[in-house]
Amino acid sequence: MNYLIISGNPKGDGLCSSVTDEAIQGAKDGGASVGTLFVEKLGRCHVCGEGWGTCREQHRCTYGKDGFDAAQDTVKKADQLCFITPVYWGEIAESLKSFFDRLRRCEFGQTGSLSGKQILLVASPGGTGNGLLSCLEQMDRFCRHTGAVIFDYIGINRWNNDYKRKTVYAAVKAMAENRKAGETLAR
Repeated sequence: MNYLIISGNPKGDGLCSSVTDEAIQGAKDGGASVGTLFVEKLGRCHVCGEGWGTCREQHRCTYGKDGFDAAQDTVKKADQLCFITPVYWGEIAESLKSFFDRLRRCEFGQTGSLSGKQILLVASPGGTGNGLLSCLEQMDRFCRHTGAVIFDYIGINRWNNDYKRKTVYAAVKAMAENRKAGETLAR
C-alpha cells in the first residue's frame, strides 16, 4: 500500500504540522509505505488554451516543469491519499487550491488517476475555528469532480485537537489496513 499525504500547510510547525505527523504515523502503523507532498512551492494554473491547454487532451500541464509534473506522478502512484489543510477565510490553503486547480484539469472526470482512490479530508481552522464546513465542502467538490472516494471528513481545531489528532491517526491507520469507505463495522 502506497499512502500519500498532501499538505497545504505553508508553515513548518503548528497544528497542521502535528496532524500531518499523526497521519504519517497512522500510515506506518497500518503497514503502508507513506509519502508526503507539500505543495506550497508550486505555481498556480495559467489557464492556458482558454482554460484547457494540454491538460484536457494530454492530461499534463504545459507548465509542469515547475514541479507539478513530479507531484502529479506522485499522486498517480498513490493507492490512497489524505489531504490536510489549514482553513483561511473559510477556504482551503491557497497553495492546495492552486494544486487542486491544476490537478483537476489534468485528472478530471471519472477516468483520471484519482478515480476510485480513497481520500481522507482533514481541515484545520485556527483562530475562531470558523470556516470548517465550507473548507471541507471545497475538498469534497474536488474529490467528486475527479472520481475520488471520500473515506471520511475530519475537522480539527485548537479546542478539539487532543482527541481529533488521535482520530486522524486512527482513520489513516484504518485506510492503510485496507478498510473501505462505507464498510459497516461490527459492534
